[in-house]
Amino acid sequence: MTWHELTRGIVMPAHCDAYGHMNVRHYAAFFDDAGWHMFAKAGVSLNELRAKGLGSVVASLTIDFHHELTAGQLVLVQGAFTRVGGKSVHYELRLYEAESMMHCATQKTVEVCFDTRARASTALPDDVRTKIQRAVEA
Repeated sequence: MTWHELTRGIVMPAHCDAYGHMNVRHYAAFFDDAGWHMFAKAGVSLNELRAKGLGSVVASLTIDFHHELTAGQLVLVQGAFTRVGGKSVHYELRLYEAESMMHCATQKTVEVCFDTRARASTALPDDVRTKIQRAVEA
């Protein structure tokens, strides 16, 4: 599996809670921003999916917290696909403190292909499944 740099940011004072470290809600925001880049890293265009009336929805998401982050620290999120099924894709995102590359949090996500007109899950198009399978195997 290939790891891709997805996004970078900085922990702002407003991201921190009464204990002085970044609050969990902001980890989720960094991961959410990064997740939007996953399909493109496999060569899948979000615009082409939208044109076909398709999108994706998060079916499952877990975050494990490893080390705290504080205001002023730079962050980096990397991601890799771990599995592709008939309707779903699995990927892992890792958030690092960018200067030391300390691994601070991990998000594991399952997204399901979604027909935006029918408002229901649907099979991944074959070309999309093939591209993501290549990313899993890389």
